[in-house]
Parts: sequence; structure tokens; C-alpha cells
Amino acid sequence: MKTFDPWPVFFKREFNRNWPFLVGFAITGCIIVKMTAGLTEEDAKNSKFVQEHKRK
Repeated sequence: MKTFDPWPVFFKREFNRNWPFLVGFAITGCIIVKMTAGLTEEDAKNSKFVQEHKRK
């Protein structure tokens, strides 16, 4: 007799509850990667934020 495997039920229920978070996290990650991939060294030199947080 085959025993009951609870993992597929668990993952389906958790995915149905958490998919908005996962989609939002993916979209936010893509936006951050796209914005930071376009930065150059010249942008960093001119950035007030980078200059204030630069390690000495």
C-alpha cells in the first residue's frame, strides 16, 4: 500500500498563498538589476550617495 505524501499538498497550498509575494519579489529584483546594471564608474563618481558611503 502506498503511503500518503503530504509534500505536494503542502507546496500547492503554500504557492497559492504566497504567489503575490513571489511575483512582487521577482519584479522588484528585475527593476533593481536593470537600474544598477546601467550605472558606470562616471555615475558613481558623480553620485552624492556613493561619495558619502565610500569606504576610506
